[in-house]
Parts: sequence; C-alpha cells; structure tokens
Amino acid sequence: MNQRILLAGSTGLVGGLVKARLAERSGMQLTSLVRRGSAAPGHAIDYEELCKTPKDLIGIVAPGGIDTAISCLGTTIRTAGSQPAMFRIDHDYVLAVAQGARELGARQFILVTSAGAGGPGFYLQTKGRIEESVNNLGFERVDLIRPGFLIGGRGERRVWETIGQHIFATLTPVLLGPLARYGAIPAETVADAIVALVGMRSPGHFRHENSGLRLLSAKGR
Repeated sequence: MNQRILLAGSTGLVGGLVKARLAERSGMQLTSLVRRGSAAPGHAIDYEELCKTPKDLIGIVAPGGIDTAISCLGTTIRTAGSQPAMFRIDHDYVLAVAQGARELGARQFILVTSAGAGGPGFYLQTKGRIEESVNNLGFERVDLIRPGFLIGGRGERRVWETIGQHIFATLTPVLLGPLARYGAIPAETVADAIVALVGMRSPGHFRHENSGLRLLSAKGR
C-alpha cells in the first residue's frame, strides 16, 4: 500500500522512532518537517510563518498531496520557558500543520497528545484543546495517541525525567483500572502503534491509550 506521509516532530523521542520505522517500510513516501535552524535532516520550516499561512506546506510536499499527516510535536513548560510559549508549540504549531495537511488533501491525521488530555492543569488542558481543534478540521479519520509516561532515551539529558522513568516503571504494574492509562510505556511501543495506524481506512475519531497502543504495536511489528 503506497502512502504519502507528512511527519512533524521527527526530532523528538517518539517522532524520531516513527521516522526511522517509516523509512524501513516499502511504499512509504515520507516528508519530514524540522524546525528551521535544526541540524536534523528534513524540510526546514519556520513554524511561526506557517501559523500565518498554513498553505505554505503545499510548496514543500511532492506533487499529488499527502494521504496521512502525523504530529509528534510537543514540549513542556520547563523547556518552552512559559505557559504561552508551550501553548504556541503544542497547540498553534500543531494546528498549523493540521490545517496545511488538510489543504494537501490528507484524509487521516495522527496526533500524539497525552493520557488524561483535557483534564486538570495547564498541560493537560492544552492537550485537550489541540485534540478538539484537530477534530474540528474535517479529517475523514483522526487518531489521537494518548500514551502514559514515556520510557526511552532522549538526545538531551533530563535528570528528573530519568528518575521519573524509573519511578513510573516501578509503579506501572500496580496501576489498575482507569489509572493504567498513566503507567509507563516504551516510546518504541508508541512508535510501532503509530506506524500500524498509517493508512487505516475506517472513518471516525479514535483515542488510543496504553492498552490499545500495546495491541497496535504487536500487530504492526
């Protein structure tokens, strides 16, 4: 099955794994977006400019448009420096990518957010807002990826996150029922699940939490 794919956020933990897996698959025509100034391979883009004119994506994608767009864009308040800066990336930048993808004819949008999206607190509220914004764009199919605490190595060192990974890995077996969605999950599992979802034909809006992501990952290997 030939698929034309647009990927935003390919330098992050999950996005980098998704990019690597898609590159190994036959029939996948991948366009990867990276922030202007990044040394990573891909199509450099100014997300501030894209927010003004999402149609600019048309100029960097091969003729014929795309079938599926994937957003793994995301940051934290600490990394961004402030709540408004985080919202700009996690909502506005992602929305601009989604709007551009619609202009390019994408029928499917796969969005990585977080377990508990829409819940209390600025971080979860922001994730809920972008889910709602993407759902309202009219894609034939939207897949919302809601992982718990991600386990995996990042390019930069995050001491407290490393400590958190150990804590969540220990607690995950005792997180039962509704709490299981917040447990630790390997980034590799999430990436495999995303790749398994690419090109899914059933229309609608779908949420995939830890248990569902594990099942999809097993099918996609």
